[in-house]
Amino acid sequence: MGQRGVWTGQRLRNISSQLARLGLRVCPNTVRRLLDEAGHALHANRKSLCAKISPFRDQQFGLLNHQRQEFTRSGYPIISVDTKKKELVGQFKNNGRVWSRGPILVQDHDFRSQAKGMAIPYGIYDLHPNRRRVVVGTSHDTSAFAVEAICEWWRRKGRHRYPEAPELLILADCGGSNGARCRAWKLALQEKLVDACQLGITVCHYPTGASKWNPIEHRLFSEISKHWRGQPLADYQTIVRLIRSTRTQTGLRVNCTLNHKQYPTNIQISKQQIHELDLLKHPDLPEWNYTLLPRVNRN
Repeated sequence: MGQRGVWTGQRLRNISSQLARLGLRVCPNTVRRLLDEAGHALHANRKSLCAKISPFRDQQFGLLNHQRQEFTRSGYPIISVDTKKKELVGQFKNNGRVWSRGPILVQDHDFRSQAKGMAIPYGIYDLHPNRRRVVVGTSHDTSAFAVEAICEWWRRKGRHRYPEAPELLILADCGGSNGARCRAWKLALQEKLVDACQLGITVCHYPTGASKWNPIEHRLFSEISKHWRGQPLADYQTIVRLIRSTRTQTGLRVNCTLNHKQYPTNIQISKQQIHELDLLKHPDLPEWNYTLLPRVNRN
């Protein structure tokens, strides 16, 4: 039988009718036989091609693991952060199916102009106690928004959970609002978290194309996507409710809040501002690994 099973009768009849228009009378069974003999079959897309892999990828994973082991041994906090895919807010199609008495009616097109807004879920996953927090923004996915979400987690949970910790390890992707080359990210961390809370921050970035190994991706975001599939994200309250109600048999619980603050974009950060940071780049792969220390308050 081999590959024959993938050719449906309707597809074979369509090919047969197309050949008939060209003056070639071939029945569907003959079409099937000829396709099989030629080695053709229906195939879905298969993810096997990858972007250019950094030659330092394995080295960076080794450094990441070393930092995690050191912070775990010391009992210091480790968080994994990232922004989940932005979602249109409104009665739009959300792939998946749910149990209901009838189909859920949604808009026939996903036009941005018809949306009530854009939801930007920023997640913080605290590795040691296995706790998750999501801040849903309504403005823009900027570094200021990302750092403010981390600051909110630290004020509400982190400082009480780790009262004696002098330092925090952040695992982040290489791009986006918390990217390795983003000046605004480093400046916001220094001003809003490091200086304000007198807390040292070590940041380790996953190499380009390796973000799927960031723990938050498969321990939080994937569960949220599975939980709300098939349900239109009609408004911000629905999004927050669905995130909060995400559960797993292994004990997943998610705290979620809404942030309506406006965050401007395209803010230029000067070299002088970066020079004034108390930034210590690590000797190995310094662009991906660095520590920010509290600046002395001379006042």
